[in-house]
Amino acid sequence: MFVKCCLNGATKRSVHPAVPETPEQLAAAAVAAVAAGASAIHMHPRDGSGAESLDGSAISPAVAAVRAALDAGVGVGVSTGAWFLPDPADRLAAVATWTDLPDFASVNIHEAGALDLAEALLARGVGVEAGLWHAEGARLLVDSGLAHRCTRLLIEPLVQDLSSALALTVEIEDEIEGVAPGVPRLLHGFGVTSWPILDVALDRGHQARIGLEDIQVLRDGSPAPDNAALVHDALTAGPHTR
Repeated sequence: MFVKCCLNGATKRSVHPAVPETPEQLAAAAVAAVAAGASAIHMHPRDGSGAESLDGSAISPAVAAVRAALDAGVGVGVSTGAWFLPDPADRLAAVATWTDLPDFASVNIHEAGALDLAEALLARGVGVEAGLWHAEGARLLVDSGLAHRCTRLLIEPLVQDLSSALALTVEIEDEIEGVAPGVPRLLHGFGVTSWPILDVALDRGHQARIGLEDIQVLRDGSPAPDNAALVHDALTAGPHTR
């Protein structure tokens, strides 16, 4: 089973004290998550103020620290969410400042400038995870012809009603049915849908993810001590393990 650990995202240490922010904290959290069974790492490096950042001054030290701490072969990825830098030109300029390159970066296909950003990442040798939040984003990806060049396709129904999230999942999967069949699909929820959708993903043979970016409690509703505990719970306590 492939479970990626999303170490921090927009979650702040004020929300959970184990959220890693500095390169050293990210590296320690990544090591613990992989020891618990994580197959890959996703993170949002921070600038000096603690804000999520795309600038090379934040991305490069974080990537270097995490990669140095992990065994070769564990993929390390970052986000390129438009909320970091709303102007597409600014995101392109920021990516150009990266010196230590992640293995992959997620690109939300519905965001302005996403396809140009994906091309820029691929040109630098950085894999692209295509973030698909809804059917419209999936259609954009299919029409672009980019899907077969991606590292994986991220099916991300982020609404907080489980029935609606599962319906969105079906809509996205219908749009990408038969497209780039060799490219893995990763399905994940967010907040209250994290655990049920993780089980759907693993039961369907998709890749999945869990971590303090998405959820801060274990399956039983008790507080998660850290990212590693979430990964362990994902791999050992679900219906797919019985």
